[in-house]
Amino acid sequence: MKRYCLALDLKDDAQLIAEYEQLHQKIWPEIEATIIDSGIVSMEIYRIGIRLFMIMDTTDDFSFEAKSKADAENPKVQEWENFVWQYQQALPMAKEGEKWILMNKIFDLKA
Repeated sequence: MKRYCLALDLKDDAQLIAEYEQLHQKIWPEIEATIIDSGIVSMEIYRIGIRLFMIMDTTDDFSFEAKSKADAENPKVQEWENFVWQYQQALPMAKEGEKWILMNKIFDLKA
């Protein structure tokens, strides 16, 4: 199993943040299916202020490239991504078009 941690920001608007959190109480079933089908075993999102932190546990053969390709070809995923972008904003260091950014692990007590 592999673990990945990613970050993204929300727009600094209390109403939008509340709506975004409510939306994630029950995501669209088609989106949940694509997450599971890609090899993501567990996914959690945490928030502090406007910063989101996602933890993903995946199968050993999970691939960001394969997930991105499948998502790009899936109209429902594209609809979801366009919909949630109204709440989100890129991190200051993000490249053009980049949303969730993979974080570097800098400490592991078990290592």
